[in-house]
This record gives sequence, C-alpha cells and structure tokens, in this order.
Amino acid sequence: MAWNEPNNPNRDPWSGPRRAGGPADLDEMLKRLKTRFTGRRGPFSGGSLGIIIGAAIAFWLATGFYLVDEKERAVVLRFGAVSRTVDPGPHWRLPRPIENERAVNVTSVRSVTDKSDLLTADENLVSVELTVQYRVASPEHFLFNVVDPDKTLSQATKAVVREVIGRSTMDALIAEGRRSVAEQARRLLQERLDAYQSGLSVIEASLQDVRPPDAVQRAFDDAAKAAEEQKRARDDAEAYADDRLPKASGAAARELAEAQSYRDRVIATAEGESSRFTQLLAEYKKAPKVTRERMYLDAMADVLGSTSKVLLDVDKSGPTIYLPLEQLIKNGQGAGSNDNLPSMNATPQRGGSNSPDNRSRDRGGR
Repeated sequence: MAWNEPNNPNRDPWSGPRRAGGPADLDEMLKRLKTRFTGRRGPFSGGSLGIIIGAAIAFWLATGFYLVDEKERAVVLRFGAVSRTVDPGPHWRLPRPIENERAVNVTSVRSVTDKSDLLTADENLVSVELTVQYRVASPEHFLFNVVDPDKTLSQATKAVVREVIGRSTMDALIAEGRRSVAEQARRLLQERLDAYQSGLSVIEASLQDVRPPDAVQRAFDDAAKAAEEQKRARDDAEAYADDRLPKASGAAARELAEAQSYRDRVIATAEGESSRFTQLLAEYKKAPKVTRERMYLDAMADVLGSTSKVLLDVDKSGPTIYLPLEQLIKNGQGAGSNDNLPSMNATPQRGGSNSPDNRSRDRGGR
C-alpha cells in the first residue's frame, strides 16, 4: 500500500505514525523545545549561562584596548561626537558602539603642486609652478571641519597663486622677487586654511618654475642677465666705497690735525714775537743807541747770511783777491754752517774811510 493512500496509517514519513487522536499537538512540541534549552540537563542550564554571559562581557570590554602609533594622534568619539584626543601609546576606551577612535598621521609632510599659465600685473603671460608642503596640525579639525582637507588645500592654492601672481610683475617673478612671491603665497594660503579651520599647517611654499612664453624667452634671459650684471656692478661699487671712505675719512682727519697744529704753531710764534718785541721795546727805552746797533747787526746778519755774494771791506787801492767763493759756499752749506769759511778780514786792509773801524764808528755816530 502506498504511503499517501487515505487508509495508510503511516502516510507521513517525517513525523512518524499518526496518532489516532488527530494531528500532532504543537503545544507539546514547544514544551519539549523549552525543556531542552531550560531544563536541568540542557547545555545552558544553571551557572553555565552566567559564565558565558560574563565571558562575552569581558571580551566586549577587551575590545576597548587600542594602540596609537608614534607618528599619529587619535581622536576618540563617543556616540559620534568628539570626546578627546590622545597621544601615542596604548589606551583604552569604551567598546563599540559607545566609543571608537580615528587615528591621524600628524608628522608626515604632504605636498601639492599647482601648474598654470597666469597673467601678471603688467599683462604678461607667465607659466608658474608652485609647490606647497604641509602637514596636519589639528586632528579634530582635519577629520570633521571639512569634507576633503587635501582637496580644499589644492583649491585654495590655485586661488592664492592667481591672486599673488596677478599683483606681481614679470621682472619681479623672473629676477629677485621669486622668494618674496612664494612667501606671500604661503602667508595667504595659511590665512585661508585657518579661516576654513581645516586643521592644516603650511610648512613651505616655493616657486619651482617661473618662465615667460617661448617666443620671448631669449629677451627675458637677456634682461635677467643684465639685472644680474647690474647687481654685481652695484656690489662692486659698494665694496669700493667701503674701501675708500675709511681712507678718505682718515686723510681728512689727518689734514684737520695738521691744520690745527699749524694754527697753534703760528699763534705761538706770533705770541712769541709779540713778547720779544715788548721786551725789546723795554730795553730800547733803557739804551736806545746800543739797542739800535744790535738790531742793525742782527738785520745785516740775516740779510747777508742768505746771499751767495761776499762783500770785502777794502779800499780802492787794495789788492784784488780771488777766492773760490762758490766752492767755499757749497762746502759751508754741506757742513751745515759757515764756520769753515776763511775770514775776509784776515787780509790786511788799508786804513781809510771804508775800514771796519771807521764803519763801526760811523754807525755808532749815527
């Protein structure tokens, strides 16, 4: 007889023979399941369930331990809100989903480069390549204030480059103004990032390449070379001035010192002459004749001592004397005095009106 025939008592191969009373009692099946899981001899009966729950809680709490790398800082979130920022090392937080952490590398240096063709203030087209190096300064701001901080910095760099280049001239960009332009770009970019609260810090901005269009490249190269030569010539001129000015100052000081000395000497000489004249006047008042004779002799000694001519006090009938006067004078000057010259009065003279005695008497009589 087939199992599915109406009169077959074993028609259900899964539930076994049907009872005579009708379908299986579902309540009885549920009771058996409940007894299996909660009965005294079930796998989760008694203290076993508490041990399993305690182990699960301990494992859940152990998931709260985490390690922050030396190059990173971790921001701990509690139910999605910022709770604290922790330094490198091992830490513990409340397990998920209560708290979780997000680590950010704050020591690595990142970079972004912007290349573009821009117009300068003097309406020249220039190709500019600006490289910006930056790092994360605030992990909290970096994670939650802007959607994409790196993209934000790149866009801010483009805007800053256009602003700075638009205010600069071509000559300044190609010659000596490259460093100042890069510094202006760094400062403006940092101000923009601080206004956005992006948590980024710009370390350095540098103009890697600044060049004019190819059609005028040679002319700009010549201009740059001329500017360098001008700077070199200016440096040489400043070096020459630095060398000459101290010497000129020293010479001027020396001239002033010599003039001061000459003035003091002339004043002292004048004062001495005045004092001597005053003393002479006093002596003249005492003995006028003697003083006049002395003054005459001194004056004649000064006049005749500076001439190369020799006067002989002889009368007309006296003998003619030939003396090597020039040689004697030269010898006397070489010796520093006229002491070696022979006396002109050594030759016997004839008496007369021109004799030394008569001349002396004549002067005395005057």
